[in-house]
Amino acid sequence: MVELKLKVGEKGQILIPKLLREKYGVKEGEAVLIELTGEGILVKGRPSPEQILEMLRRHEEEVKALGARSAKLGDLQRSYLEEEFEEQAS
Repeated sequence: MVELKLKVGEKGQILIPKLLREKYGVKEGEAVLIELTGEGILVKGRPSPEQILEMLRRHEEEVKALGARSAKLGDLQRSYLEEEFEEQAS
């Protein structure tokens, strides 16, 4: 694991080194994701639209490999999710 010591500015800002910004796709003016973990704060670069599409394609392939079928119009007719959640909570 690599650890970097960064100073926090007067407004709570930190400077992410250029090498890391480039590696993780963090660009000036764009948003990042902040995740609170048990160890501290995790800063994530947002995936590009192309990366999101690729993740969705891989997920679709994994689901198909498990034998799941595609949903069809009417599959959830007469299904009441509220009752299902109530049963699980009991």
